[in-house]
Amino acid sequence: MNDAQKNKYYEKYLQAKQKGVKFWPDIIYKDLLVSFALFLLLIGLATFIGVAREPRADPSDSAYIPRPEWYFLFLFKFLALYGQIPVLGKIEWIAAAVIPGIGVAALFLLPFLDRNPFRHFSKRRFGIALMSLIVAWIVLLTIIAGLAIPPNETELKIVNTMQAFVGLWIPLAAGILLGLAAFFKGKENGTGQKNLMLGISGIAIAAMLVITFVVSSRASYYPVPEEDQVAGSISEKIVLGQDLYSIHCAECHGPDGEGGIIEGVEGLEGVELKPINSQDEMWTRSDQTLNDIIDFGQQDLGMPPFGLAYGGELKKSEIEYIATFMRYTWDSRAEIPADAAAAGTIPALAEGEVPSYDVHVAAVVKRYCVSCHRPGKDNNNFLMQTYEEILTTGDQYPNNIIAGDLNSYLIQTINGHAILDASGAEIIGQMPPTKQIKPEYIDIFQRWILAGMPQTADDAAALGVTPTPTAGVEATPTP
Repeated sequence: MNDAQKNKYYEKYLQAKQKGVKFWPDIIYKDLLVSFALFLLLIGLATFIGVAREPRADPSDSAYIPRPEWYFLFLFKFLALYGQIPVLGKIEWIAAAVIPGIGVAALFLLPFLDRNPFRHFSKRRFGIALMSLIVAWIVLLTIIAGLAIPPNETELKIVNTMQAFVGLWIPLAAGILLGLAAFFKGKENGTGQKNLMLGISGIAIAAMLVITFVVSSRASYYPVPEEDQVAGSISEKIVLGQDLYSIHCAECHGPDGEGGIIEGVEGLEGVELKPINSQDEMWTRSDQTLNDIIDFGQQDLGMPPFGLAYGGELKKSEIEYIATFMRYTWDSRAEIPADAAAAGTIPALAEGEVPSYDVHVAAVVKRYCVSCHRPGKDNNNFLMQTYEEILTTGDQYPNNIIAGDLNSYLIQTINGHAILDASGAEIIGQMPPTKQIKPEYIDIFQRWILAGMPQTADDAAALGVTPTPTAGVEATPTP
């Protein structure tokens, strides 16, 4: 900037100062209004949208992929892409400290580096081109960082290569070309360089957009991993804990913690367990003790560890949910919230009501059956995790469940009758093995089978009144 330009700007400054708006209170008032509006916006977002909840941090969960807050996702992805560079990618401190440090230093030094005296955007093409490229780079890396992980190594290599062009090579090449264009523009006094820098930036951004679109489109077809259910309240912990207890604990300890003689569990056949739902158990064990027992197990007593850190399959948060369920269900000092009590209750049948799988049967199965009747258990391959599995699996299929027939094996076994083969040997014992389920739950199964096993509440409602059984339940040997 020469002396003539300095004098011209000084004159404009004096004129603006005479006609300008006062900092106090005018500018401060406007700032306060904008700040208050942003405050209300944040309150609204927190109230109506909320913050995504994740399970408790668990170092033993190797499948968990930690991600920073959204405003650091572009750096997170940049570090991941930088790590793919041969040799240089192993020197992590360059990407983690040196490169961001250079960027921050460039912002501090910008008033000394940028000597352009003009303020109009048409005369600041280098700044507009460079910042457009940087903003596009940040936005696109943020988008890429949130995409699903490729399902196999081949797809991973393809996608990583495409992402590297967006996050590394195209921005780097465009930055070098912009620097050269700015240098030669100064040398040639702008001749023939008017739109070159904007063109370089525009082409680079367009290429990055196209590649990001392709990567995002491919990611939309990846299998979506099952999200962990995260409890945000005591009631939600109790409900999730009840489901987890039914799957992992009821097989040995009983659906209601009543204990008894274990049957069908390899290595523990015939072992008698004391009740864990008693006052003696719940009053003398803290929540941390319950967590530790589930996590590490009691291996001298035959209870295996269930925590991931010790070879089990439960995360820290899941163990906490089970302990919370036990505390609020069996400890007489704890008052279970009304909504949790209602959610954990198996719906009762009204007179003449037809039960459905979704509303009635699934609740009973989850509580009493699924701990044994899932993959990896000794259950004659009779799985009960879904409606389709109940109807189509099992070594004795299709005799397990026969529409309209109370001689179905399921009905016989829950009524305490064993299924025998032609020689009189037992092939299926009483279910559950330790004790019979309540009569009202047996009634749910009987009405459901008599009605033809409707799946949804609408299917059941369309059937009207439950058919009346024409025959009692008998133990019929298998021919």
